Amino acid sequence: MFLPRFLQRTHAKAAAYVTSKPPFPATRALHVSATLRAIDMARVDTTERLAELRKLMKERNVDVYMVPSEDSHQSEYIAPCDARRAYISGFTGSAGYAVITHEKAALSTDGRYFNQAEKQLDSNWELLKQGIQDVPTIQEWTADQAEGGKVVGVDPTVVTAADARKLAEKIKKKGGEYKAVDENLVDLVWGDKRPARPSEKVIVQPMQYSGKSFEDKIEDLRKELDKKKSLGFIVSMLDEIAWLFNVRGNDIPYNPVFFSYAVITPSTATLYVDDSKLPENVKNHLSDKVTIRPYAAIFEDVTALSKEAFEANEKSDVQKKFLTSNRASWALSKALGGEDKVEEQRSPIGDAKAVKNEVELEGMRQCHIRDGAALTEYFAWLEDQLINKQATLDEVDGADKLEEIRKKHDRFMGLSFDTISSTGPNAAVIHYKPEKGECAVIDPKAIYLCDSGAQYHDGTTDTTRTLHFTEPTEMERKAYTLVLKGNMALERVKFPKGTTGFALDALARQFLWAEGLDYRHGTGHGVGSFLNVHEGPIGIGTRVQYSEVSLAVGNVVSDEPGYYEDGKFGIRIENMVMVKEVETKHKFGDKPYLGFEHVTMTPHCRNLVDLSLLTEDEKKFINEYHQEVFQKTSDYFKNDSLTLEWLKRETAPY
Repeated sequence: MFLPRFLQRTHAKAAAYVTSKPPFPATRALHVSATLRAIDMARVDTTERLAELRKLMKERNVDVYMVPSEDSHQSEYIAPCDARRAYISGFTGSAGYAVITHEKAALSTDGRYFNQAEKQLDSNWELLKQGIQDVPTIQEWTADQAEGGKVVGVDPTVVTAADARKLAEKIKKKGGEYKAVDENLVDLVWGDKRPARPSEKVIVQPMQYSGKSFEDKIEDLRKELDKKKSLGFIVSMLDEIAWLFNVRGNDIPYNPVFFSYAVITPSTATLYVDDSKLPENVKNHLSDKVTIRPYAAIFEDVTALSKEAFEANEKSDVQKKFLTSNRASWALSKALGGEDKVEEQRSPIGDAKAVKNEVELEGMRQCHIRDGAALTEYFAWLEDQLINKQATLDEVDGADKLEEIRKKHDRFMGLSFDTISSTGPNAAVIHYKPEKGECAVIDPKAIYLCDSGAQYHDGTTDTTRTLHFTEPTEMERKAYTLVLKGNMALERVKFPKGTTGFALDALARQFLWAEGLDYRHGTGHGVGSFLNVHEGPIGIGTRVQYSEVSLAVGNVVSDEPGYYEDGKFGIRIENMVMVKEVETKHKFGDKPYLGFEHVTMTPHCRNLVDLSLLTEDEKKFINEYHQEVFQKTSDYFKNDSLTLEWLKRETAPY
């Protein structure tokens, strides 16, 4: 599953879910019920909402108001209460930016969501299709609206300091002004219909899964602070806080994180989280090594901390600064005293978190075996239902059954994202989400694409398989096989230490490119360990940031090329792989060489493979992979002859 996927629910069911779900014990699945799983593709009339917003803008002397997708922590996935852009625009896709003037409104999104945006945006909105020639970026469009002394406003908690500076410069060149608006105006429009803020309990991630104590992680961070002569690090990313303190939460659907901030100095560690979220065992886990402060106290505290530190700075020869992530909010930077007193950088916690230790890597291996067994059982069941029993099942029925099967497995904590269960033309919608009552019936004579993942206490999974249960077309077989070849080419590559995912991306596309084909998403993303299914800073794709950080031993990343024909079918094959050191005959430049170890354990679809397009070496590789899948998962089906026979058939050698 590549790039953002989160639920932005604003209806009454979402509010009820957020306010009524029970505390988060280790035995309760971290998931969202089937009634909430799907994005509502219906068009929303935003006339009244925009009118209310424009009234508030006029009262505050704001001519242009910006509404990004992110929350105060720049989270890719957000809680329903933070789905402001979805509420004001009606567009529920995960990637997008809304900008409203007194006369116009624009929504910017990328190629994954053009189709969805066209269906969901009403006549009040202009769609800016990013990546299309001559279409302005949302920043360019916003700056143009500011021409002639107009004021552009934004909630400073939901934009990064770096982005704010860049945009302020663009707007200033047009003669406008960019300013922080302390109240979020969309929240005021939303009013009491806005879903309640989550108040989930935090749980401990014990050493048997984390592999390293939080005390040691903090000491490692302090060593980095010492190297940089820093006053301290202000931690704002939720997954970084969860990882650093070896705790997990359930404030955001599918993501085991909780609303918090942290401040680490050379001598103190402070966690900003509401005390009501911390059971006694969590307080005992943190012990007296961590000071607990209310979540809302962060801005006041860092202002006081910064003032005290810089008064001391004036008496010292060494002028030190506080560090923040380059994804920290503009509001946080302002509270610390602005860019003169803050150094923004790629987070050292994010870098450390992306390199899994041996305990985490083994957890990834084990959870993918269990998860692969669940997927295999589901695919066998689905084929039997559709072909032998000729049952009528829709896409949500399929997703629900898969979740039911996963729940049987040890250490299951919930789904890691919203399951994409898609048949025929729906499989061509890259981030399709089925909704009961509006989704399609699964067609056994069409492509079926299933992209899904789970959270386990020992790891996080994300797997895509594309299947066909009867007779695929020649083009479907060809496209599938080209995607499979790209998937294998990337997995099998050996590369010198220092190579980035940016450099490797073309390997997965080469066979499609040779036919003049391609796909509009990245090829791989990092994955957390019982954490967010999308994890930076590494990845495989053409994004600039993927050229900045090289792949390292211990990284876990997806390998997921695809191909999509709008209105017809979609294909994606996704395996999770881990970076390891490999042996090579030579070592040019005296560098170690790296490669990948696959951990996903469910078969590819035999029915879609065009053997004439595979080399003997590729067939051998698939056969060895399938032999490993059978060896590691078949014991789960000792009392399940249906699944065992399906697995034998799908893993038989070519």
